[in-house]
Amino acid sequence: MPHVTPELLRLLRTPEGMKALAAAAEVAGGEPLAAASALRAGGFGAELAAAALTQASLRERAAMKFGQVAAGMFFTRAGLEQATRAVVADRRAARLAAAGVRTLADLGCGLGADALAAARHGIAVHAVDADPTTAAMAAANAEAAGLADRITVECADATTVPVERYDAVFADPARRQAGRGRVFDPKAYSPPWDFIAALPRRVPRTVLKLAPGIDHGLLPPGAEGEWVSVGGDLVEAAFWCGPLAEVPRRAVLLGPNSVLTGAGNKSAGVGPVGAWIYDPDPAVVRSHLVAEFAESVGGRLADPQIAYVYTDDPVDTPFARRLGVTEVLPFSLKRLRALLRERGVGVLEIRKRGSALVPDQLRKDLRLSGPNTAGLVLTRVEGAPVALLTTSAM
Repeated sequence: MPHVTPELLRLLRTPEGMKALAAAAEVAGGEPLAAASALRAGGFGAELAAAALTQASLRERAAMKFGQVAAGMFFTRAGLEQATRAVVADRRAARLAAAGVRTLADLGCGLGADALAAARHGIAVHAVDADPTTAAMAAANAEAAGLADRITVECADATTVPVERYDAVFADPARRQAGRGRVFDPKAYSPPWDFIAALPRRVPRTVLKLAPGIDHGLLPPGAEGEWVSVGGDLVEAAFWCGPLAEVPRRAVLLGPNSVLTGAGNKSAGVGPVGAWIYDPDPAVVRSHLVAEFAESVGGRLADPQIAYVYTDDPVDTPFARRLGVTEVLPFSLKRLRALLRERGVGVLEIRKRGSALVPDQLRKDLRLSGPNTAGLVLTRVEGAPVALLTTSAM
């Protein structure tokens, strides 16, 4: 895959480049050498052909995040991986607009997903990225979306932006480093965490997009911590600061479009395993709202340290997967193997919390055989390892 440069991006945006992109879209998804040969046979140079095929491939992948508009956007592989999903960006932009934000500084704009969403909601955006190619692509994406009049893009160090000029700040610090992959320590973010953490003092209406595993202790005083999942996949955390904060903690499930809020510091009641077990959405768990969820279904924990919730009667909820408990037994490989053989279980869906066992290895050790399907939950009850046989998730 060729390294995209601002010069190569400019070439792709010429009439010749647009023809190459159209030709690449027709052969995208096919055998790579055949696709490259087809473009070369069409009269396109090797560099332009390779760049067009790269964009065609990335646009196909980007459709999952951006929908149909991805067909006219420009991407890098790293930029696409880090880009905010369109549905998440749109929800954030709507909330900012509803709060009266009319001008926004977007620090670390990447390919422009959040800037595009904000502009569509009538917000004028000053988008900044330190990487020249990324900034050029963000500008190209704004133009392709017909939003260049609402988005200005600057290639600059975010720490040099006079953020006080804007109604609000949105910051998405880079959490990857070349050659090192993901960065988990906020001190290694770019811009550095000290700069990011100071933004709410400079511009009260600040939103920080962060990794889902961010430490709750890093929340600025009075800020709202929000965790967002899409279709059950936890995709980001966001700190809403100053007057933008509405509740201490919020879990947002996009797909079912459901929201759970609470203090994030409550403890759920503890009791016996029930007839039904609930596996909360990761946004609920990460936002520390398991107690609030348990209360919403009239449930309880069987172990105060494990985020499985139990009820005696089934309760429909968008915030968790529900499974019927058919057997509860202290964990024993020998006993579990005998029980599954007796029930003819050949396919086993395994979930776990509080267990060091590796599901794939356990499947091998159980030597499954038979026509039936079952679920298995590996967990703890009052500190002791247990195995729960279950029905399929609902």
